[in-house]
Amino acid sequence: MLENARPGTILIADDEPNIRRVLEATFQREGYQVFTAENGRKALELLKANRDTDVLISDLIMPDINGVELLEVVRETNPRVSVVMITAHGTIRTAVDAMRLGAFDYVTKPFDIDDLKVLVRKAIERRELESPDTGVREKLKQSYRFDNIVGQSPKMREVFDLVERVAQSRASVLIRGESGTGKELIARALHFNSPRASENFVAVACIALSENLLESELFGHEKGAFTGALSQKIGRFELAHKGTLFLDEIGDIPMEVQRKLLRVLQEREFERVGGNKTIRVDVRLITATNQDLAKLVEKGEFREDLYFRLKVVQIDLPPLRERTEDIPLLVDHFIRKYAPEEGRKIEGASQKFLDALAAYRWPGNVRELENVIERACVLADPDARILTPDLLPPEVLKT
Repeated sequence: MLENARPGTILIADDEPNIRRVLEATFQREGYQVFTAENGRKALELLKANRDTDVLISDLIMPDINGVELLEVVRETNPRVSVVMITAHGTIRTAVDAMRLGAFDYVTKPFDIDDLKVLVRKAIERRELESPDTGVREKLKQSYRFDNIVGQSPKMREVFDLVERVAQSRASVLIRGESGTGKELIARALHFNSPRASENFVAVACIALSENLLESELFGHEKGAFTGALSQKIGRFELAHKGTLFLDEIGDIPMEVQRKLLRVLQEREFERVGGNKTIRVDVRLITATNQDLAKLVEKGEFREDLYFRLKVVQIDLPPLRERTEDIPLLVDHFIRKYAPEEGRKIEGASQKFLDALAAYRWPGNVRELENVIERACVLADPDARILTPDLLPPEVLKT
């Protein structure tokens, strides 16, 4: 695991005062500069006054100017702002359409605040990756050095060795591992230790997108290609030109998209949705999955030719239960990350605390461990120096 991307500036636009207050307090604790707006018109005023805003979190349904209308103006006037939509279940279709128009992502009410925090971190990191500022890129490159990834177990050393050998190549890499094992972290390490480190690293979560939306996201679309396509959209392949494209949960992409993806790998060219101009790209493709693609091939659910194109090199990440010797290192890392955020003076964890962690199966792997340590830091006494077992959730203590 790595340290967070730099804190940035967030604008929250929502007509519900309680949501504004909760989000403002949450992201201020995370170290962000936060502005709030009670409607779309006020949001536009704040965006104009704060041109360095990184992320706009906007409710979809607001009086005056709604979220989609706000998005359209932002894409025209300040396209570097990443827009995250908040939507109710009844308007998910509209939120998906908003992603076609350039929104970074969306969350549905009632949303998990941790999910929203992850989205914001990713949105800000994407902005940094696309920045022409070489100093920003150099800091990111340093962050993803191999010695900054926590883990000294034999299985993780094998992973580091393979990543180091493969990084300099342009070969496609398939990363396999359970959810929460750090697949995107390894993908970023491959990119930032490669000759492409000065170019874009572009990530796409395939599982979150429908077939039509995924096709538009990967290849872009032309104005008028479908209802709601009010302007041309540049796809992720174009954004990743000369850099790296990371496709997470590749096993979930539909067959038609698999066919088009295979063509890009073979011919290094494609057309935008609704277009006839052939676009050539130079992209290194890294994919990840928590599924057994070979079994999906046997079932006829994944193309065999694409499978072998993707797994020129395969990296298998061990689950946390198979590298429990790394748990103390990870605990120390997360304490250093979360104790200062919560105003705590915690310096470490008791042996009983660590023993309980080692005995647990960790179905959510490192991501779950991070949540457990953050929770413990929140619940710890303000003067506590050591984390103790009473701060652990019941499911961990059962073991």
